[in-house]
Amino acid sequence: MRREAARLEGLADSLVPRASAVVRKVAFDTEADAKALAPVDTGNLRNSITTVVTGNGLTAAVVATASYAPFVEGGTSRQAPQPFMGPATDRNTPMFHEAMSQLGGDG
Repeated sequence: MRREAARLEGLADSLVPRASAVVRKVAFDTEADAKALAPVDTGNLRNSITTVVTGNGLTAAVVATASYAPFVEGGTSRQAPQPFMGPATDRNTPMFHEAMSQLGGDG
């Protein structure tokens, strides 16, 4: 039982850096896609898109800090939506799932 526990602990220790690398890559790819998809008037919206990585690299958030970003993304009663964050996330989610599923394998 102790040998199995030690093996599992070692496996977990090796997975954290690899999982962190996946999280970071997908987050920064998502950021790049969101910036490419964001409508540009002054460039402020695009420039406000950033990635915040926390939790030993196991958590990441891609955010647009411009105060009007949600209104551009979702639209208003006077403006049609111009989604950029949602499509960027949708594009990168399958890559995230695929890469994470490979972590438990041989490579």
